[in-house]
Amino acid sequence: MADERILIVDDEEGLRRVLSIMLSKEGYDVTSVSSAPDAIRAIEKDVYDVVISDIKMPGMTGIELLAALHEIDPSVPVIIMTAYASLDTAIEAVNRGAFHYFVKQARNEEIKLVIRRALQMKRLQSENRYLKHEIKKTLKPRSIIGASPKIQEVFETVRKVAKSDSTVLLCGESGTGKELFAREIHGASPRAGGPFVSINCGALPEPLLESELFGHVKGSFTGAIRDKEGLFSVARGGSFLLDEVGETSLAIQVKLLRILQEREIIPVGGSKPIKVDVRVIAATNANLDEEVERGSFRADLFYRLNVIPIVLPPLRERVEDIPALIAHFLAHYCVVSDRKLMTVDRDAVDALCAYGWPGNVRELENVIERGVILEEGARLTLASLPSRILEPKKPVRLGSGVHEVLDRAGTLEDIEREYLIQVLEQCGWQKKKASDVLGINSSTLYRKIQRYGLEQGRPAGAEALSE
Repeated sequence: MADERILIVDDEEGLRRVLSIMLSKEGYDVTSVSSAPDAIRAIEKDVYDVVISDIKMPGMTGIELLAALHEIDPSVPVIIMTAYASLDTAIEAVNRGAFHYFVKQARNEEIKLVIRRALQMKRLQSENRYLKHEIKKTLKPRSIIGASPKIQEVFETVRKVAKSDSTVLLCGESGTGKELFAREIHGASPRAGGPFVSINCGALPEPLLESELFGHVKGSFTGAIRDKEGLFSVARGGSFLLDEVGETSLAIQVKLLRILQEREIIPVGGSKPIKVDVRVIAATNANLDEEVERGSFRADLFYRLNVIPIVLPPLRERVEDIPALIAHFLAHYCVVSDRKLMTVDRDAVDALCAYGWPGNVRELENVIERGVILEEGARLTLASLPSRILEPKKPVRLGSGVHEVLDRAGTLEDIEREYLIQVLEQCGWQKKKASDVLGINSSTLYRKIQRYGLEQGRPAGAEALSE
């Protein structure tokens, strides 16, 4: 309850003073104004948890103020004060969205009860919005799809590092799934029962980022109306993902270094260190080595973050995973859109596999989601794809095997095997050429050929695989 903000609107100075004193003694932060226009200006400037307004005021009535406030912030509960003579009007205000009303002759305890209920309702609404947001996030596909050697190497590293409490630095282009892998590390770690908290360091200006990370004390800056706990404190006992850590300023980097060295934070405007028990996972799409050389990233922080670096491969380097990813996202967005499972034309799969994917897996996901939403038929076709997809840089056509596997939702191994056969056939079973097209090295291709017994499957009369 402490420091919850209440705005009182009444043209009677005596009533404003009485209410202000009473509510201030209850621990509320109270502001009072004498007119509806003043109240509108106050709401536009600051955040209030409850508004208490007289219903009859010169210039603009309480009902008119109610409508104006709901336009600005519909979540703010408005309590109407009324004299006995205007009780019917107060009931009308409630019907129009006011939280409650009380008569000016009401006892103090009754007034306090109405305010407590209004504040409780606002807290419940906030919690409900947060829970809906979290539920909506869980509807998004969280599985990490991939059978390619490069992504399997990442899985193996993640499995090993999850058991420790060491700092991890996830490096990779935008859209490669850094947050997904951070969640995977957290979920497989002894801290899995604790919170997983993340923040995009590049999405907030420095003062706001500092406050979000470390918290602040009341009065430390304009608008700091109460103490606020930082996200590092929220993440106690769990894991904290610093996404796009390369975007932080040097001033923020000093404070991050203190976290890693001392395991403590100092809130903005505070002086007393606060111990935090949290595992730090950092992610970046920048080359931090180069940032250190340029002087825009602290070398000591880089070495602290770079304890266990994990490089996530771009999608263009694991093309064999694309058919499985298509099937995964297609099934997901058909369920979300409440429509029958769609299929994909082979020409569309060819185009998707040949495209360079500068936005990586996230871009592929967006393309499939767009297709499911806009395509009225039962299949995704070339016409369902954005024009940029139709200009492939590597025109690798896939045979029927991959598409049949995709249509019948085969295993990742089935999809990978069929894809390898098609690429090898198109390359005349020349291993060097096929490995270049696949974006893998020759030794990896050798292992895959042996794993799937593909030498025995080469065309009749063909010579041994050539270089």
